[in-house]
Amino acid sequence: MTTITASRTDANAVDIDDISKVFGRGQGAVTAIDGMSIHVRKGEFLAILGASGCGKSTLLSLVAGLETPTSGNVSVGEHRVAMMFQEAALFPWLTVGANIEVPMKVDKVPKAERDKRVADLLELVRLTGFDRKRPHELSGGMRQRVALARALAQDADVLLMDEPFGALDAMTRDILHDELERIWRERSLTIMFVTHNVREAVRLGDRVVLLSSRPGRLIAEFEVAGERPRRIDSALIAEQAAGITDRLRAEVARHA
Repeated sequence: MTTITASRTDANAVDIDDISKVFGRGQGAVTAIDGMSIHVRKGEFLAILGASGCGKSTLLSLVAGLETPTSGNVSVGEHRVAMMFQEAALFPWLTVGANIEVPMKVDKVPKAERDKRVADLLELVRLTGFDRKRPHELSGGMRQRVALARALAQDADVLLMDEPFGALDAMTRDILHDELERIWRERSLTIMFVTHNVREAVRLGDRVVLLSSRPGRLIAEFEVAGERPRRIDSALIAEQAAGITDRLRAEVARHA
C-alpha cells in the first residue's frame, strides 16, 4: 500500500511513518517491524544495516508495495520504485536483452523503443554486445549488472536493493560498488540499500541506518563523512565502520 501522508515533503522520495508489520495472528503472530519511521531524501543513498531477522527485507517490500503495513503509512509520492534482489533471478531461457525488456513489455512499450532502451541500458551497465547471451554464459557480477539494467528498465527513480552483492567475491563486489555509484549519479536515483556488510554500507551510503533485532526498530543513524569516490579499504571508511560495528555488536549481544 502506498499512501500520501501529512509528513511528506517535496524533499523526500520515500516517507515511512510509524509503520508496524505483523505476520500471522494470535499466539503465532510475529512482529517484524515495530513503529519505524524513516525519511529518505531525493537523490540520497541510504544504507540499511541490522542483524538477520531485523526486518530489513520486509522494510523494502513495504516500500515496494509487495507487502502492506499492519499500521502506519509508506509514501513514495509520484516516484516509480524498482526492486533488486540478492539473486539476479533472470529468466534462464531468455537472452540478456530479452530479460531486460520484460518490464517494458509489461508496460506495452513499442518494440522500436524497447530495442533502443535495451541498447542504452546495456551501455549504462557496461555490457554492450552481450544482448544475445544467456544468463548461464555470464559471470555472477555480469548477471547482477543485467538485473540492475532490468530494474532501471522500469524507469524507476527509487531503487530498492536487497543485498545485491552479498554472494559475489570481494573484487567483483568492489568493482560493482564503483559502477553502482556511477549509475546512481548519472540517473539521479534514490537508493535504499540493504546489506550485512558494515564497510559496504559506509563505502556506498550518504547515511547509514541501524535497525534493532526483531522486532525491527530504528535505533541509530550515521551520516557518512568523506568525499566520493571512497575506497572500501581506506582508513576513513575503516574508522567509521568500526564505530557502527561496535553499535551493531552491542545490539546483537543484547538479543543473544
